[in-house]
Formats: sequence, structure tokens, C-alpha cells
Amino acid sequence: MAGPILLRSLWSSTRKSASSFNCSSSPSFSSSRSFLYRFNHFSRAFSAAAPASSATTSASIPGGALDPSRLRNVAVIAHVDHGKTTLMDRLLRQCGADIPHERAMDSITLERERGITIASKVTSISWKENELNMVDTPGHADFGGEVERVVGMVEGAVLVVDAGEGPLAQTKFVLAKALKYGLRPILLLNKVDRPAVTEEMCDEVESLVFDLFANLGATEEQLDFPVLYASAKEGWASTTFTKDPPDEAKNMSQLLDAIVSHVPPPNANIDAPFQMLVSMMEKDFYLGRILTGRVYTGVVRVGDRIHGLRNKDSVAEKIEDGKVVKLMKKKGTNMVLTECAGAGDIISIAGLASPSIGHTVATAEVMSVLPTVELDPPTISMTFGVNDSPLAGRDGTHLTGGRIGDRLMAEAETNLAINVLPGLSESFEVQGRGELQLGILIENMRREGFELSVSPPKVMYKSENGQKLEPIEEVTIEVNDEHVGLVMEGLSHRRGEVTDMGPVSGAVGRTRLTLTCPSRGLVGYRSVFSSDTRGTGFMHRAFLSYEKFRGPLGNVRKGVLVSMGFGTITAHALMSLEARGILFVTPGMETYDGMIVGEHSRDTDLDINPVRAKELTNIRAATKDENVKLSPPRLMTLEEAIGYVASDELIEVTPKAIRLRKKYLDVNKRKAMSKKPKE
Repeated sequence: MAGPILLRSLWSSTRKSASSFNCSSSPSFSSSRSFLYRFNHFSRAFSAAAPASSATTSASIPGGALDPSRLRNVAVIAHVDHGKTTLMDRLLRQCGADIPHERAMDSITLERERGITIASKVTSISWKENELNMVDTPGHADFGGEVERVVGMVEGAVLVVDAGEGPLAQTKFVLAKALKYGLRPILLLNKVDRPAVTEEMCDEVESLVFDLFANLGATEEQLDFPVLYASAKEGWASTTFTKDPPDEAKNMSQLLDAIVSHVPPPNANIDAPFQMLVSMMEKDFYLGRILTGRVYTGVVRVGDRIHGLRNKDSVAEKIEDGKVVKLMKKKGTNMVLTECAGAGDIISIAGLASPSIGHTVATAEVMSVLPTVELDPPTISMTFGVNDSPLAGRDGTHLTGGRIGDRLMAEAETNLAINVLPGLSESFEVQGRGELQLGILIENMRREGFELSVSPPKVMYKSENGQKLEPIEEVTIEVNDEHVGLVMEGLSHRRGEVTDMGPVSGAVGRTRLTLTCPSRGLVGYRSVFSSDTRGTGFMHRAFLSYEKFRGPLGNVRKGVLVSMGFGTITAHALMSLEARGILFVTPGMETYDGMIVGEHSRDTDLDINPVRAKELTNIRAATKDENVKLSPPRLMTLEEAIGYVASDELIEVTPKAIRLRKKYLDVNKRKAMSKKPKE
């Protein structure tokens, strides 16, 4: 009779207990459905209770490879700015890794500059005789391909959600990927130390996450997720709600214990022949191509004969024969050499020059390929071409179409979410997930010394049953009440439709809007949104689905001021042109025929001469030239330029400058082309 008595005890103490029989739970629930659901799981867990883990004395198996039962493969997923990378810092530090600086996992220069994660990265930490392989993933939907290619390597995921903001658009995006591949999630409510965060607010967020899991088709096992509360900034996690845990508990031990107990070890066959699916790739000056992935079966050692395989027309095709030159594993922030690795582990191999992401590396006798990950299709495309402006060749070192093409093909090899298609006259169509993803690629290329001209983003349409479909995105916006009207008016011109609207809990005078909007309408809207809300608004967006074409956009941009002079821009000329609109240039800059130097105050384009100099006379006027006072110009960043240019315009990108220009520089050619019907 001990069973029913214990179950009644569990029912009464569920709100206070954080875990029992390896089934972690939160201290309280605002949703009765969540509570009943969890109680049913307690009863099932009790009936099938088993020891938490078998006590194995040795952490390795014969041959030197790690025992798969001691491994845990976990991805850390979150929305942008919910504290994921800071959490990784604290976990590394907790397990004894030497961290040289904050955001240690963000190793790319652009990641540190912008404060976002761009590429997925793997590291491993040791905790209580267990080896935890942690995968840090980007939170931005534009880099969703980075999430898709690594979810196949792991069995569990830590879902980090801001306790004050709750689940947002991109939380839904990355979570859907994780649940689709059967990952067992752990919910971590971060930033609970903030003054505005209360226990009731955390309960509400937890209930929203539970509903989100259910809507995304989570299994019963996935719905039974443990909940922890944390402050990654202060470096602690707790199974119960608190804002200030005792000093001895101000660490990440409870999160690490939850990972070990809740995430299952990899289902690995050590005795089978060696097979590994390549999920990441990088190039080293000395070692050549380094392939990173999870070992699915068998054991691999330095010196073993291996080959690369790929799937071609449903048949395995051999790419290259070779041998394992180096075996490496990331430990903390350092790459460590190892002699042997077994099934279930995530390792890096050097020795093959041809295989890339999605290919299989296996022992010589194996001729079967592992299944690859399905990727979402690209939704946006831009055309990269040779810079043919009159100022071309002054700044960059890589100028030809061949060099640009080689660089784009190399990018497509390491980034599966980008497709590169050759176009006309040394141009290339680059397809991706969003303007931020392609903007990062352009920024990297210009820093490497490339000069190129880039077309405005074009949305990739679909056609089904004779109906035109376009990509629709879900947009979550949080603004002050006084800016709601301006934001809704701006999005109505862009074919946005409001699906939900309400006050923000815990914030007075703030409104949260949820909308669906075509991707083409959101191109370039971020800078408009920032100015409309005076920098106080938050906007998050993620791809939703393909839906019926919503019709042409409204008036989303004014005309432009186009230069019809070649030379150096003068203050004298700009003084008389200021009244015509907003200038993008300053005196001393170089210009040419067809270059865009400002935004017109009307809807039409206007040709102007910004290089006109003051006529000289033989009459001297003291201090006459010192009275020229110009308003500060609007200097475009690369992201603003990508969102600003129209279909008949291009962006000229060089290592030192970003210029906007008309596609056809000659004014007569532009007038002739403007009379042609548009697509």
C-alpha cells in the first residue's frame, strides 16, 4: 500500500518539490492542465521507477573510447538576447575551463561586435564523471540553418527563455526544430533576478511555454520537461524559484545535474564499423579540412583508413579515400588532441580534403550513407556582381567575377542555408533566409578585400495549383502606447495583419503586437521602426509559412536625389540642395553620374549636381565661405542600405565605402528603362 500513499504525498507536495524519480518539475503552475498532466506523469514514473544511472566505475570502454552511458549531447537554444551565450560562459567556468573573456563561445569578430551568435559551436565539459557535449546555437531565425544542421547530433536541449519577456517568435522557430528531431528539452527561465520578475510571472511564462510545446506537436515525454530558474549573469541556477539563493548554491550545479539525469545518453553501438555524419566544417592552414560531427557507430583511432561518402541518386558514391591524421575534441575553449573516439561522441577529424557538411565519413568497408538533415528552403535572394562603377578598383584587392564566385562557392560549402547559382555576365544569385544573413556575408567579404555590386533583396515566390504564394513571417512587436498608431500605420502599407494585441505584463504603458507580414514588406523596415519608436521598441520576426500573395505594397519609400556630376562633393552645392530632402553624403566625398546622394522629399527621383563649385570673382569678402552650415547627413550602414534600395538600384560595396547607385548610370538610359513595364 505504499504506492497510493506516496502518490497522495506527491500530489500535495508537487508545488514545493522540484524533482522526484528523475522527473523534474516546477514549484507551481498557473495552468491546471499543466499540473494534472505532470501528476499523471508522476504516477507513470512511479510505476516504472528505475535507478537514476547505473554506477559504472570506469568512464571508458576497452580501446580507450569514452563509455556512451557517460556521454550527454545537449544543444542550448534560445531567442536572441535571452542570455544563452552568457549561460555557456558560466557552465564552462563552473567545470573548470579557463575563459579568457566574456562571451567566450562567440569567437567570430562580427559576433563580438554585434552581440549575436552567428555560427553554431561545439564544446565539451566534464561533470561528475560524465562528459557533456554542449552545442551553442544562434537565436536569430536568419541563421536557422545553423540550428538545423546540429540538432541531429544531440539528444537533449536546454531551452533558455527570458522570464520577463516569455517565449517570442524565434523561440518558437528554434524549438520547433528541436522537437521535430525528438530532443528532450529542459526549460530554463533566465533573468529571474530582475526586480520586475515575480513567481506569478514565471508561472505564466511556464504555462505559455507548455502551450507552445503542445501546439508544436510535442510528445508526452517531451511535455514532461523539468523547469529551472537562473540568472546567467550572476552565475546560478535553481530548481525552485528564488531571487537570491544562498552562497553555497550560487552556481550551475543544479542545471548540470538536471542535464545528466534528464537527457538520455546516446543510443550508440560501439561494436559496429565506424560511421560519422559531418555537421560542421572548417579549414586549417596546416591540417587542411577539419570535419566535425557525431560518431554514430563504432570506434575511430588515429591512423585508421577511412573514406568519404555522399548520396547521389539514392546510391552511395565514394568521394575520397584517406586516413585519420588527427583526432580532436573541443574541451572548454581549447582544442585537445585524442587518440581514440567512440560512438555517441562529437569529434573533429583531419585527413580528408573533399567531404563537406552532410557527407558521411566511414571505415573503408562501409558503403552506406547516413541520413542527412532536411533544411528549410531559402526565402530571399540577392545578386552579387562585379563592381562596375567609375570609382571601382580604388579600395579592394579582389575585383573579378571569378574571385567573387570562388568566395561564394566556399561559403555555400560551409553554410548549408545559402545557395549560390551562376547568373549572367559574371554575376551570382545568392539565396538565403533573410537580409541579416546575407548582410553578414557581404560584410565578411568587404573585410576580406572584395569589391562588388549587390542587388536589392528579392523574395522567392512559389506557385501551387496556379496560385502565387509568398513567404509570410510572424512578427512580435513591443512598443510604448504612444507609438502603436504609427507602427500599425507603417505595417498596414506593408500588408501586415494584426493577429493579437495586448498590454505587456509587468510594464506600464507598453503594448505587445503580434502580426503576420510578407517578407518583402519587412525588408528595410527595421530602421524605419527604430525611428518611429524613438529607439524604444523591440521587434522580433521569424518565418511562418508560404501563403497566398497579398498584393502590391503601399508607398513605403520616397524618391531619391541622383548625382549628375563627377568629382568631389562641395559644401557650396550641398547648401542649396538641403531643402530638397535628406542627404547621404558629406563634402569631400567622391561622386559620379548615377550615384544616389540623398532621399528626395517627394515620391519622384530628382537629378542634381552636388559637385558644383562657387564661381570665383575678383571681389574679396572676409569670412564668406565659413558661413556654410549643413545638417548632419544620414550615413547608411550596410543593413540599412540593403533594406533601402529599390529594384532599379544597386549597392556598391568596397572595403572602405558603401555607396548607393542607380542600376543604369546614364540618365537617358534610366528614362528609357523606366518606361518599360515592370514585372
